[in-house]
Amino acid sequence: MERNLMKGNEALAEAAIRAGCKCFFGYPITPQTELAAYMAKRMHKAGGVFLQAESEVAAINMVLGAASTGVRAMTSSSSPGISLKSEGVSYIAGSDLPAVIINVERGGPGLGGIQPSQADYWQATKALGHGDFQLIVYAPASVQEMVDCVVKAFDRADKYRMPAMILADGLLGQMMEPVSFPEINPDAYDKSGWATNGHKNQREHHIVNSLYLQPDALEKSIVDRYKRYEIIKETETDAELYLTEDCDILLCAFGATARVVKSAVNSARELGIKAGLFRPKTLWPFPVKEINEAAKNAKCLLSVEMSMGQMIEDIKLAINCSKPVHFYGRTGGVIPTPVEVLEEIKKLGGAK
Repeated sequence: MERNLMKGNEALAEAAIRAGCKCFFGYPITPQTELAAYMAKRMHKAGGVFLQAESEVAAINMVLGAASTGVRAMTSSSSPGISLKSEGVSYIAGSDLPAVIINVERGGPGLGGIQPSQADYWQATKALGHGDFQLIVYAPASVQEMVDCVVKAFDRADKYRMPAMILADGLLGQMMEPVSFPEINPDAYDKSGWATNGHKNQREHHIVNSLYLQPDALEKSIVDRYKRYEIIKETETDAELYLTEDCDILLCAFGATARVVKSAVNSARELGIKAGLFRPKTLWPFPVKEINEAAKNAKCLLSVEMSMGQMIEDIKLAINCSKPVHFYGRTGGVIPTPVEVLEEIKKLGGAK
């Protein structure tokens, strides 16, 4: 399979086009602007539509409209821009529409900074918009994984009729690595039963809506949606387990931070400290079975994040608080180093 050296943001865009994305609506913001710029150059040639909206709010509502017709639609932004899109994402979820949202995270709160961050974990997994709903959230750790996640995100969004998010960060978006693009089938799912793409007197009208004036009707729609979520929890979790079979200290990290942590784990092993790595590839649903398998022999866990510790609660819930969970993190756009993480491992491992 042919491999190409590509920047992360541009690889995301190319993967989306190859996955059958026909409509991209966005607004420039660092550090994801290259993604939108690439789409501006390529979408028309690929038979799709690129539109730079007047705002992030407009962009996500354009995704809502395009997705309602059954085409694959996408938007991308960075942290403050995703906040502005949150109402529209809730509308998409409430309308049971598939769409893909990419967040190349930067530091916050507020405008924060343009350096990499993972401080949008809560936003993505707990509260991206009002109401009872979830997104499928993928956390790639390499440019190749970002490509693979785009394809999977479109596929699962179509399968379950819900939005999916790729939670990347400025580090992954800006780095260059060799990638290959898998063969895909963008028409794998039949959308004729709900898409608003013209009926020509051959079928009943399709109505896409998230407004339910009767409480019983709204409750039923939410309960039915959560039945799908339970299926997703059972079938769609994914994680990498690295040197976990005999580990005394299980490190937990996602995305770009996991690359740093893996180096620290290897260094710890060289010092005789039995460290291992649990890396969730899906942040929602959180890989509960996988982390319990990884932690079965561990004496304690250490969560390493580019935030103030937003994943810790999910780790504790997943293992039912059965073992101590420690934390080491950097925030504000500061990236932890392997040396820093190794020092934390040595403290927990009793090394001098």
